[in-house]
Amino acid sequence: MAFCCLLIHVFLFTCCSAHSDVFTSIGHMTDLLFTEKDLVTSLKDYIRAEESKLEQIKKWADKLDVLSAAATQDPEGFLGHPVNAFKLMKRLNTEWGELESLVLTDMSDAFVSNLTIQRQHFPNDDDQIGAAKALMRLLDTYKLDTNTIATGQLPGSSSVASHRSVLTVDDCYDLGKVAYSDADYYHTELWMVQALKQLDQGETSSTTDAVSILDYLSYSVYQQGDLERALDFTKRLLELDPTHQRASGNLKYFEYQLAKQNKVVEKDEEETEGKQKKGRPDDYLPERRKYEQLCRGEGLRMTPRRQSRLFCRYYDNNRHPKYVIGPVKQEDEWDRPRIVRYHDIVSDKEIEKVKELAKPRLRRATISNPVTGVLETAHYRISKSAWLTAFEHPVVDQINQRIEDITGLDVTTAEDLQVANYGVGGQYEPHFDFGRKDEPDAFEELGTGNRIATWLLYMSDVQAGGATVFTDVGASVRPKKGTAVFWYNLHPSGEGDYRTRHAACPVLVGNKWVSNKWIHERGQEFRRRCGLQETD
Repeated sequence: MAFCCLLIHVFLFTCCSAHSDVFTSIGHMTDLLFTEKDLVTSLKDYIRAEESKLEQIKKWADKLDVLSAAATQDPEGFLGHPVNAFKLMKRLNTEWGELESLVLTDMSDAFVSNLTIQRQHFPNDDDQIGAAKALMRLLDTYKLDTNTIATGQLPGSSSVASHRSVLTVDDCYDLGKVAYSDADYYHTELWMVQALKQLDQGETSSTTDAVSILDYLSYSVYQQGDLERALDFTKRLLELDPTHQRASGNLKYFEYQLAKQNKVVEKDEEETEGKQKKGRPDDYLPERRKYEQLCRGEGLRMTPRRQSRLFCRYYDNNRHPKYVIGPVKQEDEWDRPRIVRYHDIVSDKEIEKVKELAKPRLRRATISNPVTGVLETAHYRISKSAWLTAFEHPVVDQINQRIEDITGLDVTTAEDLQVANYGVGGQYEPHFDFGRKDEPDAFEELGTGNRIATWLLYMSDVQAGGATVFTDVGASVRPKKGTAVFWYNLHPSGEGDYRTRHAACPVLVGNKWVSNKWIHERGQEFRRRCGLQETD
């Protein structure tokens, strides 16, 4: 929730971490941009060298063209001059050999050498597939159509950047093939239709033709149970290529199946056995719909009466010496569970230092295996993260101390500060921060008990997407640079608060930097009063 608060002066309070996506970190992708810029410079140097070489050859050819034209008109008279005879001997014996050496000179050595060195840092097939799936994730989560993505007109994107961010016929075709390789016929259809549409509108391609697109389209809609459209696409394909053997066979099969289907009044389950139901493929996440609604800003569950009880205030944590004179600005984001936001909690200078420390060691973010307790990567957490200890730099130590002073909790038993960067489509699907009863070994290696509370610091604004949503209660918190949100994961009784199940929505446009501080139970015995009640 975002609203304004008037306290003495007027303050306007305007109102997370996942290789298949190695390069989802904007930081690493920025490096790739500069690598590509360097390669373009090297390529232009190569072009200039080739142009210079061709210019020398052209001048030689033009000079000899004029000379030979004049000489061949009167060969005997031309050769009767001793200088001409000498120069002919010299040209044929020496100068043509020099020209041959020039023609055979490879001007590409420097460029190829640079390209070979840089190629080791290039993304691979898995990275490209990961980026393709990220686009499909954005398509679904934010209910976009393929044309919106293909034209680059994304919500929150600037007109300056978007006019370059377009997908070609080849791009759309490749996206469709990525979906097809996963038997995701829903997205195969969407992207192949977009590719075909752009071809029909006059866009040209040297590698993708309508026949190939229609071949994928007919099969993908057939797999979704739409025989009529599968037949239509196949007929259109055969109009373009009457010799296409697979399409010829499919045409007969589709016509037979359609005729058979039309004879049956009630649908025969056996006929559709093995065919996908039209629409998005089955999902492993039962709350997918609610999660995506919240990411779009829909489905928020906060009545006006409850909203009226949310306030913003100056907060000094029971007259803490550091905040008596300069209290922090605290805003209620949600009531049950209580989620609060602290404004202007870190400076831009501190943020840049934290990012500077984290960038060199950003790695694929991990989750704690619920069975073994071992940290491992997961497909539902797409970001890059790095861990910063307090002794690495005074800024990290200062942030840790600030968290302790504001929350009143002991951070000496907390985990190190985790810095995460979410790039294209970066997200962390619904999860709990605390270890549940069926995960007794979740944090056993740390020896500090369960995660009692979470401190989430936003280190960047995000143009579109990237909200933190709480799927159980219907809450959504937007990223705002320099602010931090805080909530308890455990009830005073020590039991887990299942209302804190949350997720980091995919970043649609922009670059999301956050840092997390997970505070553990040990050391909080005299800082947070225990109790048998389940709520504070």
